[in-house]
Amino acid sequence: MDFKDKRDSDSGGSPSDDEKRIGLERPAVEAGALETRGHGQPPPDPDAGLSEEEKAKIDRRLLWKLDLRLIPWLCLLYLISFLDRTNIGNASLFGLKESLHITGGQYNAALSIFFVSYSLAEPLTNVLLKRLRPSVFIPAIMLAWGLCMTVMGLVHDFQGLMATRFFLGLAEAGLFPGINYYLSCWYRRDEFGIRAAIFFSAAAVSGSFGGLLAAAIQNMDGVGNKRGWAWIFILEGIATVLVGIASFWMVFDFPDEATFLSDVDRQRVLRRLKADQQSSAEHEEFRMSYFWASVKDWKTWLYAVIYMGCDGPLYAFSLFLPTIINGLGYESTTAQLLSVPPYAAAALLTVAIGYIADRTHQRGLCNLGVSVFGVVGFAMLLSAQSPGVQYAGTFLAALGIYPCIANTITWASNNTEGVYKRGVTLGFVIGWGNLNGVVSSNIYRQVDRPLYRIGHGVVFSYLVLFLLGGSGLQYLLLKKENAKRRAGKLDHMMAGKSEKEIEAMGDVRYVTLTHSICMETLKMRY
Repeated sequence: MDFKDKRDSDSGGSPSDDEKRIGLERPAVEAGALETRGHGQPPPDPDAGLSEEEKAKIDRRLLWKLDLRLIPWLCLLYLISFLDRTNIGNASLFGLKESLHITGGQYNAALSIFFVSYSLAEPLTNVLLKRLRPSVFIPAIMLAWGLCMTVMGLVHDFQGLMATRFFLGLAEAGLFPGINYYLSCWYRRDEFGIRAAIFFSAAAVSGSFGGLLAAAIQNMDGVGNKRGWAWIFILEGIATVLVGIASFWMVFDFPDEATFLSDVDRQRVLRRLKADQQSSAEHEEFRMSYFWASVKDWKTWLYAVIYMGCDGPLYAFSLFLPTIINGLGYESTTAQLLSVPPYAAAALLTVAIGYIADRTHQRGLCNLGVSVFGVVGFAMLLSAQSPGVQYAGTFLAALGIYPCIANTITWASNNTEGVYKRGVTLGFVIGWGNLNGVVSSNIYRQVDRPLYRIGHGVVFSYLVLFLLGGSGLQYLLLKKENAKRRAGKLDHMMAGKSEKEIEAMGDVRYVTLTHSICMETLKMRY
């Protein structure tokens, strides 16, 4: 098998259900077989002797099993996460500022403080995820932010709101980078994009769902002497706590320890990752060298620039869309309901782009094409006077922002190899992107109603300079990198190294075929 074509630019040992269906039962895998194999060597093939058609059938059923066990619950977790961090935008339309006696500047400060703690904690959260195990780390942080959300509905002043928003950001920091990293350790590179897109589409769904939910909950205004905005925080916080408790049973560990797989299926998962040249198939121990490898890699920082180009606009859009629509002359409840269609359209396009990028392996071109929608959308918001044209601009804005989030994360993950290096890189990329939420929280000012020229102008600049410009530059640089590798200009990097040392080189290593070394470096995905 020619592995270089895989990377382009851009519960016991009983027989598995798949084996029973095709009438084959194999001996149980010996205890420790997965741990005692040589470094860089795939585990034994449990399907040796089967035809290619039978192997493909088993592989499809294994992939379906992974999808059913992993994707739906993780989507629910991110839907709740995004709902909890952005519902303050819905609450502001139902008397939050008046009840707490806060100014527009103080409200923006409360939005900003979330992103400070969120961004500072993100680079290290994936290391904690690996060390503590997903089945412990993810439910624990959900319990923490669910309690923060509930308490937010009980605050009486600006100081209380600031404190709860700070700790909410700290608690939520591990979920988005953690789950993207987690999924990248389960799926091959050409399978990861569509699943990351489905996972992130939960953010767009939460925008639709959040508006409808807020419109319904605000009818509890006055119950228990609490305003409608307070009940939004309290009820959604309690729901998060309950889902967090269930997650102790619903979130699984990494492939080499996942309890829902038989030993035979676990071997198959690890072999799939190994065939895709992923170190996720190995059980790595953390070393600081992985951290510094990420810091010194130019791709890390350019991906961070690209991600800020879509993440800054994402938070500006999601936090202020109800306010923008309200500024066009619609009442609070109507503004909440009108915010639903743009999110629904964005969710559909996000999944479609994930599918297309997986099939074409051209994530850079997908970013470039989709970002044009966002540029045109915000140009319409900047220049148009008609509410109808501006509302149409919100559709294009959503279409140009949401798909690029998942696509950029997948692009960065595909071109970063090594379990811990990938985790640290995703932490840096996502952390830097989310730090721009501080900017997003302060550009839509009350004094700029109803046209919000400054806010729209800043988002427009982010899309043009960082998302569109950064994606174009990364695309060209990766093509140049691949040309160097094809010309053998990086051959000196493997001179004198053993297979184990070459494996540890991660995304700069050479392709290894069986026990011989192929003198060609891995091709980057552009």
